[in-house]
Amino acid sequence: MNEESIDGTNGCNKVRTGTQNEAALLALMEKTGYNMVQENGQRKFGGPPPGWEGPPPPRGCEVFVGKIPRDMYEDELVPVFERAGKIYEFRLMMEFSGENRGYAFVMYTTKEEAQLAIRILNNYEIRPGRFIGVCVSLDNCRLFIGAIPKEKKKEEILDEMKKVTEGVVDVIVYPSATDKTKNRGFAFVEYESHRAAAMARRKLIPGTFQLWGHTIQVDWADPEKEVDEETMQRVKVLYVRNLMISTTEETIKAEFNKFKPGAVERVKKLRDYAFVHFFNREDAVAAMSVMNGKCIDGASIEVTLAKPVNKENTWRQHLNGQISPNSENLIVFANKEENHLKTVGKPPTLPARLNGQHSPSPPEIERCTYPFFPGTKLTPISMYSLKSNHFSSAVMHLDYYCNKNNWPPPEYYLYSTSQDGKVLLVYKIVIPAIANGSQSYFMPDKLCTTLEDAKELAAQFTLLHLAEQLDKKMKDSFSHLFYLHDDN
Repeated sequence: MNEESIDGTNGCNKVRTGTQNEAALLALMEKTGYNMVQENGQRKFGGPPPGWEGPPPPRGCEVFVGKIPRDMYEDELVPVFERAGKIYEFRLMMEFSGENRGYAFVMYTTKEEAQLAIRILNNYEIRPGRFIGVCVSLDNCRLFIGAIPKEKKKEEILDEMKKVTEGVVDVIVYPSATDKTKNRGFAFVEYESHRAAAMARRKLIPGTFQLWGHTIQVDWADPEKEVDEETMQRVKVLYVRNLMISTTEETIKAEFNKFKPGAVERVKKLRDYAFVHFFNREDAVAAMSVMNGKCIDGASIEVTLAKPVNKENTWRQHLNGQISPNSENLIVFANKEENHLKTVGKPPTLPARLNGQHSPSPPEIERCTYPFFPGTKLTPISMYSLKSNHFSSAVMHLDYYCNKNNWPPPEYYLYSTSQDGKVLLVYKIVIPAIANGSQSYFMPDKLCTTLEDAKELAAQFTLLHLAEQLDKKMKDSFSHLFYLHDDN
């Protein structure tokens, strides 16, 4: 990085003129050999780089960069991002004024370089007191289609979507948990490109489009979480979906042990899907090949490797802090199709129903502290006047959503037992407003050693099940499995 760039990086209040900007960018182009062109509100550096042959890098090679200072440009940014690897293309979003719009997209030549950029540059102090955010960027080619008649088969939905939109590649339809002959009332439609998906969404989004006489719901499907290959090579847990609700963990364990007795360590089942833990990865991979497509209790199952989620970050990224990050027993796995996050780091939120309408998901609140100066004016407020993203625990989320739905507060009942000399705790939660319905209470099937973890786990368990009842789309977002287990 040249001296002028260093001055620009360390001098927060130094404003460069247009001539200085142009000179710095020309120097960068001369030094690197990359071309630069500005069009449609963005400035492209590279794409492809000098000497590049062949197609562009595959999906998963691009990262999104946010919180960029508005007066920072490629001559300062490119050297920072080159630390992670060779840049294929750098796209900086621009205003008409000449300032940048605070974000950019950086495409590397390999997925490994993109993952490295996320690891070393996320929360990087690009200027004193200014920290950028870096996460994976994926071109979304998938739409969520809701309010589909449940009796429609995959082939019918695929044919219909091909009639009304162009570029349809596939349709993902999940069978109902209670009746495998029906779908769950929604589907995911995969398109050949992001542009094709965007054009289809534009055609279907007005809310008046009907399929089979039903007004459908259309939105972007949340892109599935990418897990680096090195991490996946260590996974020894299988995700099994399309199970019968009546199928037990014992039955699943027995079926997966058939190909090699004693290979399965344990099974965790939730409704119509389960996670099968193996002692050895080799056995897990072999079992996946043998068991995928097999029938258990009359249901044809789908088996894939489970996608592990970083257990130190998951409490913030997925449910906004609903289990303590200090819990060493927290294990999280997200399955391939049901882990949809619109933005990495943004937790899915349970929709509150207000007058029959879903409240929009607000942006995530940055968690930090500010100095409290003497004489600062304070205003008394109610916690219920805040938005849901102001809360960082499952207990607070549950209380908030009960209030927003005009329900009485949740009731917590504490129980205990002893195992190996340890006192273990569990909470039962009763939601009075729905206690007379199909489910009178909610209680997780795991015990905790601390009161705080027990209460958080119970609230989280309740939120997961309320999501199933309130909204099918949010159910898909909440289908990650969070559970405690005893490593001993």
